Amino acid sequence: MNALLDDFLTRSVLAGLGVALAAGPLGSFVVWRRMAYFGDATAHAAILGVALALAFDLSVFIGALVASFAMALAVSALTSRARAADTTLGVLSHGALAVGLVAVSLTPGVRVDVSAFLFGDILVVQASDLGLIWGGAGLVLVLLWWRWQALLTATVSPELAQAAGINPRREQLVITLALALTVAVAIKVVGVLLIAALLIIPAAAARPFADTPERMAVLATIGGMVSVLVGIGAAWQFDLQAGPAIACAAATLFALSTFSRGVRRSD
Repeated sequence: MNALLDDFLTRSVLAGLGVALAAGPLGSFVVWRRMAYFGDATAHAAILGVALALAFDLSVFIGALVASFAMALAVSALTSRARAADTTLGVLSHGALAVGLVAVSLTPGVRVDVSAFLFGDILVVQASDLGLIWGGAGLVLVLLWWRWQALLTATVSPELAQAAGINPRREQLVITLALALTVAVAIKVVGVLLIAALLIIPAAAARPFADTPERMAVLATIGGMVSVLVGIGAAWQFDLQAGPAIACAAATLFALSTFSRGVRRSD
């Protein structure tokens, strides 16, 4: 087993599959709730968490998790107060990214490749990273499985959820926590600029072929895994950055899904 994990390509594939496993069902909720910009803001805040982690000699995972969760809570609070959601998300998303990049560059005694955090560096994932990625993915899946029906009800109709004794804000907090955890474990795989792509694109590609929420979550997970395998294969074959290659594979999958839907409608 140790010999298998010593193979960097095997570690890369396992890391990507772990992220895709969490991103599939969570991305479905992001699509259903129209939270694409919410995901961007949460992911971009992770760079600020990276800067703080480097400055205080902490784990990058912990820094990214804390910053992403704090941003997600802030966005939830602001958008629930009747502010213009798209404007608020835009300001916080790009502001957090810019402040994070400046903070990383100003951190004394630290010289890091910022592009690795922006676009991911899956090919240097270590065996210890796999434990964090799969452990985080497992927690996300358990959290979503535990609250699945309540999350669906709150997504379909907050009023119906309240009538059924479900607190929509509590379910929003569950999504927020799951999103922050996914961002933290995915930062090494696809980077903060592409995390939203792995969350949204496979779920959007699966939507035309799903007649139930559960089916869409499963198809989104499969689509994410296929994107990871194809992206890593292309990166290895053509000497590309793995993170963008994975996102391109997901985008191709979405294009094929859209084309297939168009063909079926014309029949």
